[in-house]
Amino acid sequence: MKLVILDRDGVINYDSVNFIKSPEEWKPIPGSLEAIARLNQSDYHVVIATNQSGIGRGLLDMAALNAIHDRMHRALMPYGGRIDAIFFCPHAQELCCACRKPKTGLFQEIAQRFNANLAGVPCIGDGLRDLQAAQAVGAQPILVLTGKGKKTRDAGGMPANTQIYPDLAEAAQALTA
Repeated sequence: MKLVILDRDGVINYDSVNFIKSPEEWKPIPGSLEAIARLNQSDYHVVIATNQSGIGRGLLDMAALNAIHDRMHRALMPYGGRIDAIFFCPHAQELCCACRKPKTGLFQEIAQRFNANLAGVPCIGDGLRDLQAAQAVGAQPILVLTGKGKKTRDAGGMPANTQIYPDLAEAAQALTA
């Protein structure tokens, strides 16, 4: 089974320092929906692993998060794209849970749910914690320069084997070539 793990905010949709709190605030990055469809058409199961501490901070509730994800699913339909599963950490950072990236709880749950070994699985994110979580489970860290990606690249300290692409569309093209 071919699997790819994506971060959400800053990779698929524009990020916000104020959090994405409603479906109206969720806006796809140009080319990202087509990229997901391209991955699907190349037999990839596309899974999202995302920190959503806005829930733990009381900025949005589960109904709002579900509505945001519903909007994302519906936006993918015209392109023939789909997300096979969404794994999220709802906890605020100060709770020090096991699922908040860069910890590996979300990735371990993905491996268990999909009965998959994550060694070499492409994990695409825009933040250092995405790359660190990928590296910790033996997956392939991939940085996109959308969202916080340019700041992440410029700050350095990324895993040595990190691949870098301008956006999800370019990363998907490389994975499906």
